[in-house]
Amino acid sequence: MVVVHLYGSLRRYAPDPRPDRESVVRLEPQSGETVGTLLARLNIPPAEVYHVFLNGALLSTRNSMAPWLGYQQVREGAPGRDSGLDVPVQDEDRLGLFASDMALLVV
Repeated sequence: MVVVHLYGSLRRYAPDPRPDRESVVRLEPQSGETVGTLLARLNIPPAEVYHVFLNGALLSTRNSMAPWLGYQQVREGAPGRDSGLDVPVQDEDRLGLFASDMALLVV
């Protein structure tokens, strides 16, 4: 099971997007599943995703300050401003998706 936590305006993609409800989606990973295919399954446009965390580590961000904040990172070096869509996801992974209205929460 892949657990996807949705933050900010991305909460509207949760099964029950009401503010008092949990904004977590649980999906069985498909063969060859990537962050991009998972977003597609959830009907989330990649352009709406500002930060991506995979298992608590920063995968990608659109914030130029993030490399200096000391986050554990999925990849070596500074986290890419690319979307990380090509990164595979597996059973028991946790994915945190932050919308642009939650950008400062990460900074």
